[in-house]
Amino acid sequence: MREAALAFGPFVLDASDRRLLRDGEPIEVSGRYFDALTLLAAESGRLVTKDRFMDEVWRGIPVTDEALTQCIRSLRRALDDDAAAPRYIETVPRHGYRFIAPVSGAAVAESGVAARPSSIAFAPIARDVTAAALGGGLAGIVAGLLYLTAGLVTPAMGTASTLMVLVSINLLLGLVAGAAVGLGLTAMEASGRGAWRPIVGAALGGLVVGAIGRMVGNDLFELLFGQAPGAITGAGEGLLVGLAVGCGHVLAQGAAGSRPWLQVGAGAFCGGLAGLAMAAAGGRLMAGSLAQLAERFPNSRLGMGPMLGAHGFGPWALAIATALECALFAGGVVLAITVARRVPRA
Repeated sequence: MREAALAFGPFVLDASDRRLLRDGEPIEVSGRYFDALTLLAAESGRLVTKDRFMDEVWRGIPVTDEALTQCIRSLRRALDDDAAAPRYIETVPRHGYRFIAPVSGAAVAESGVAARPSSIAFAPIARDVTAAALGGGLAGIVAGLLYLTAGLVTPAMGTASTLMVLVSINLLLGLVAGAAVGLGLTAMEASGRGAWRPIVGAALGGLVVGAIGRMVGNDLFELLFGQAPGAITGAGEGLLVGLAVGCGHVLAQGAAGSRPWLQVGAGAFCGGLAGLAMAAAGGRLMAGSLAQLAERFPNSRLGMGPMLGAHGFGPWALAIATALECALFAGGVVLAITVARRVPRA
């Protein structure tokens, strides 16, 4: 056995023997294209500029940018990759390309059959789920702070206590929702090619966690207080939030390049649209659910601001609050996953 190969996904790149294997089977890659793939994989997580390709792959031979574009296009076909939702090669507009899949060493036998690393299939999923959970949790903290500063919730039991309760609840919900949406997104994305996969996966993750959350929440209130709050966040809202994250992720990976503000913007834009659609359909996220709870349990110490008072949300106020909440969550999750994929592995 010899350690002369790089492994990523189902592939093993044996640079010393100039072979690309998929599940032990060779894949045809021409000479310079193989050199380009070797350069990308060796620099996993780091930008490879166009100048580096020209110097190290074409070795100073004058070629046009179209030659490099054709090279990357051929490599993506060989890896079954998609430029719109890349799993291996990411375009950095006007600068070059970046290999975004986790890369590890693989033992290669003299027969050329590669031994795949034991944890390579699960490590990227675990990384993305963790990142998505953190992104959702951070969005929850920001939302909790905004509830108070915007006057949506009044500090009826003291500002510090109200803030701690809101932030804690939002953090927990954000972590759970982010993890569920991230798991669906990255698991479906890893299952094959197509920009639709992460969108469907994220939507399914949101639907499941929304349905479970509503069921548990209503059952808990029924058990403790003899009545359920009813119209709180549920499967429909979760589905729309997941769709927003999936669409934002595809936009961030395919069009936003390396600019963090564009990645956040892609997720936030899709989240905002989903929030408006949600409000139009009568759905509600955290702020709307709090208003529903305050109305159903008038003797509670849940203090609501004028927008969430006895008469509830006005249609426009509800739409704006829901859109902002959804935009925060989707933008945070999309950015967290994108950043996590760009951190080079040790």
